[in-house]
Amino acid sequence: MKLGFFTFFVIYFLSTFSHAQSRRIYIANDDHTDFMWTANADTYAKVFVEMIDWHLNLADQTAGNQAAYRHRFNCDGSYWLWNYQQKTTPQEFSRLIDRIKDGTISAPLNTLVSCYGGQPAEAVLRGMYYSGRLERKYDLQFPLAVAMENQTLPLGLASLFAGAGAKYSWRGVCGCATKINANRLGSRPHEIYWWTGHDGQHVLLKWHSLATPGNQRSGGYSEAFDPSSVITFLDSDPTFLRRYRGAGMTGPYNVRAAFGFGWDALDRKTGQPYAPDPATYPFVDHFHVIAQQQSNSQRQVIVSNEKDFFEDFESNYGQALASQSITYGNEWDLYSASMSETSARVKRAVEKLRTAELLATLVSLQEPAFMQQFSAQRDEAFVSLGLYWEHNWTADGPVSRQQRADWQEMVARNIESYVDTVYYSAYDRLGTMIARPTGSNRFFVLNPLNWLRTEHADISYSGDENIHVRDLTSGRDIPHQFVQFGDERFLRILATNVPSVGYKAFEIQPGPGNGATNKAATFDVEQSTLENNYVRVSIERDGAINSFVDKTRGVIELAANIDDLKLNDFAQFSNAGSDLEIENSGPVSMTIRARSQAGLNHETTITVYRNSTRVDIDNNLFENFSNTRYWTFSFAIDQPSVHTEEVGALNLNKRKANGGDYADTHARYDYLTVNHFADFTDGADVKGMTISNADLAFGKLGRSSATVLDTSTPQLKMLAGGQVDGANLGIVGQNGNNQFMQRFALRPHGAYDQTAAMRFSLEHQNPLIGGAITGSSSGSYPETNYSLLRASDPNVILWALKPAEEGIDKGVIARFWNLSDVYTTSNVTTKPVLSSVFRTTHIETNLAPIARTNGHAFSASFNKQQLQTFRLMLNQ
Repeated sequence: MKLGFFTFFVIYFLSTFSHAQSRRIYIANDDHTDFMWTANADTYAKVFVEMIDWHLNLADQTAGNQAAYRHRFNCDGSYWLWNYQQKTTPQEFSRLIDRIKDGTISAPLNTLVSCYGGQPAEAVLRGMYYSGRLERKYDLQFPLAVAMENQTLPLGLASLFAGAGAKYSWRGVCGCATKINANRLGSRPHEIYWWTGHDGQHVLLKWHSLATPGNQRSGGYSEAFDPSSVITFLDSDPTFLRRYRGAGMTGPYNVRAAFGFGWDALDRKTGQPYAPDPATYPFVDHFHVIAQQQSNSQRQVIVSNEKDFFEDFESNYGQALASQSITYGNEWDLYSASMSETSARVKRAVEKLRTAELLATLVSLQEPAFMQQFSAQRDEAFVSLGLYWEHNWTADGPVSRQQRADWQEMVARNIESYVDTVYYSAYDRLGTMIARPTGSNRFFVLNPLNWLRTEHADISYSGDENIHVRDLTSGRDIPHQFVQFGDERFLRILATNVPSVGYKAFEIQPGPGNGATNKAATFDVEQSTLENNYVRVSIERDGAINSFVDKTRGVIELAANIDDLKLNDFAQFSNAGSDLEIENSGPVSMTIRARSQAGLNHETTITVYRNSTRVDIDNNLFENFSNTRYWTFSFAIDQPSVHTEEVGALNLNKRKANGGDYADTHARYDYLTVNHFADFTDGADVKGMTISNADLAFGKLGRSSATVLDTSTPQLKMLAGGQVDGANLGIVGQNGNNQFMQRFALRPHGAYDQTAAMRFSLEHQNPLIGGAITGSSSGSYPETNYSLLRASDPNVILWALKPAEEGIDKGVIARFWNLSDVYTTSNVTTKPVLSSVFRTTHIETNLAPIARTNGHAFSASFNKQQLQTFRLMLNQ
C-alpha cells in the first residue's frame, strides 16, 4: 500500500520508540464551519483567510519539532480554499498549496458540511468540482470527504464519495434537534467500518458512538474540543475499548483518533476566530504541546491531518474490517422543504443541466472556445451546489432566519443563472450549425438521453395553423396540434425515434398533410374520465384521481382510497372545485384542468398522450402555507415493495433484517429521499406503478413515523413543504412564497424493473426540446439527424455529458450509471472519431487509460448500480 509522505515520516519517527509503545492516538485540529449560523457569509469569508494564515504561521513556527508534534490544521471544506484563492495573492495561495502537498493543511473534497439526503446525485458531485480542478492544476489528492453533525446518512453517498476519489471519512453528530434516541446515538454497532455502496465501492468511515455529555466528546462533531480529556477517553474508557475492536479480537485497535476542535467556529459576539478563555479551555495553538505532554512509553500521541490516521489504520486493520451498506434516512436534510419552491428550483436546474451541457458539447465540438465565456459563472454555480444544502438549515442560530433565507435564494439564483445562460446560448448556436436548404422552415428536436425516444415535443410557434409537419428522416407526416402556455403558443408534435444523445430534424410545410388527425384521447364529461387506448383515469374536481385503470394488462385498477386520500390528493374529504375543463386536445395529447380551494388554492392539469401509458400531473399551488403539506398517492397494490432513488443508490425501503436497505436501528424512518422516482410493486411482482417526481425531495411511506417504517400501507405522501420538526427548525412560512410548481407522472407496469422506472422518470423530467434550424446548406451538422453516442447495454444510462472543465480540447466527460443489479459490460460508440479514452473520478481527474475497440468505440465494465465517469477524446 502506498502511504502519504507525512504518514511515512510519522511511522519512521515511531519506529525510533520502544516496541512496547504500541498505541497511536491521532488528534486533529479543525474549525467546524456552521456557515450562516454563527455569522453571515462575508464574515466567514474574512475569517477563513485569517484562520488559514494563522495556522500556516503556526506550522512554520513548529516546523523544527519532531514529526508527531508539528502543528497541522484541517479545513472543514474546500470552500475555505476557494475563499483563500479569491482573496489572497497568487504567491500566498501557492504557499497554502505547498502546505497541502506536505500534509500540514488538509481539506475534504466537499465544499462545506452538508446534509445530503435531499440532494440530486449530480448536485453532490458538482459540489466537489472545485477540488477536482485543484487536483489537476496542482497535482494534488483530496482523499477525505465528510458529512458532519446531522444524525442521519444516505447509503449511496459512499459510492459518490468513493467515485469522486475519496478514501476516508469521519463523522461526528450533534445529538441535538433529533428524533433519534440518545441511547442509540451512544451505542453504534461499529465505531469504524467500511461504508459501502451498492456497487461495492467503499470509504473507510470513523463514526464513534456519541459519548456523554454532549458533542464535544468522542462521537461528536467537535470530539477533540478538550484533547487531553479525549486522549484519556480513547486510551482507557472500558465501554469504548470494548466496542472499538473487530470480530474475534481480544483487544481494541491500537490506532485511534479524535478529530474536531473548533465546535461552532466563531466567537458569536465579535465574529473573530474562535478563542475560548484559556482559563477554561486550551487555546488553539495547543495540539502540538498536548501531543508531546500526553505521549509516554505506552502511547504515542500525534498531531494529525486526518489522512495519516486512516492510512495507518487501514494498513493495519483494513483487510478484516466490517462493512455496512445501509441508509439511515433523513433528519436535518428535511429542513430544505421549509423553502420548498426554492429547493425545487435548484433541483430543476440540476436536471436542466443535462440538456444544457449536451447542447454545449455539440456546439463546443465545432467551436472549441464556446464555453470559455462561462467559466467564472460555472465555477460559482458548482460551488453554490456545494453550498445550497449546507447543514445549518436548522436556522436556529444567531443569524436571523431571514438572512439565512435570503442567502439560500442568492445561492439558488447562482445555480439557475448559469444553467439558463449556457442552455439558451448553446440552444441558439446549435440551430445555426445544422444544415438547412435555403427557404425551408425547419426545427430540430433534441434528446439528451441515450436511447431512442418517441414522445411529444413543443416548439414555440407564431405562424399559420394550416400546416403539416414532416419527419425528414422517415419522409412521413406526423401528428401535431397547437397548445397554449400563458401568452405563448406552441406547436406540439409526436416526434418518433429521436436518436440517442442527438437530434432529429422536422419541416413545417403549408397545407394539410397525411399525419394522424384523430384525437389522442377522449374525455367523458359526465364521468370525469380521461381515456386513451392504454389507460383510463377518473378525475375529481380538486385534481385527485379516484381511479387509474391499466388497460394494457386486462382492466387493472391501481388507485385506492386510504384514509380518504386517493392519487395526487391534497386534502382529505374533498371533491370541491370548479368544473373540469379541457385545456387542450389533439392528435398528440389531451389535458384536463382542475381548479380548487381544497387544502390550498391550487390548479392541477392531467395529461395523457397518444399510444402511451404515461399520465402527467402538473400541480401549482397559489397560496402561502406554514404547516406541513403533502400530495398523497394511494395504490390498490397488496404487499407492496417500495423502491426509491435515494442519493446515488436505488433502495428497497425495508429494514435490513427484512431484506431491505434501511438500518434496523439508529435511523429515522418517517421521510424517504425520493429523487427521480418512487415505485410500488405488489408482492406477486405482477403489477405496479412508478411515480416520477420532478420537483420535490421527500416522501412519507404509509403511516411511517420517526421510529416506525410502515412497509405494508401502499401509500406515499410526497412532502409539498413545511417545517417537519416544528416551528423552531427551518424557515418560517416558506419564506413568504405563494407559488409552488410540483409535478409528477405515473406509469403502470407489470414486474418491477428499476431501469425502466428510471428511464421513465428521466424522460418525464428531461423532455425532448425543439428549436429553430437557422443554418445554411453547408452547416456543420447533418440535415436530418445526428447521434453523438450510444451504449449497447440498455441498463447503462448516460447520466451526464459535458465539455471537460479545462475545455473541449481536454475531452468530453461522459458519466454512465449501470442501473441493473448485476455486473455488466457495455460498448459505447461515438459518432466522432475517438482518439483515446480515460476512466476518471467523478470530478474529472484521470485514473487510467481505457483501450478502444475501434476508432469509434470502447468497452466499459460496471459493477451492479455502479456510476463511472470517462474522458472521451473526440476529434473536433
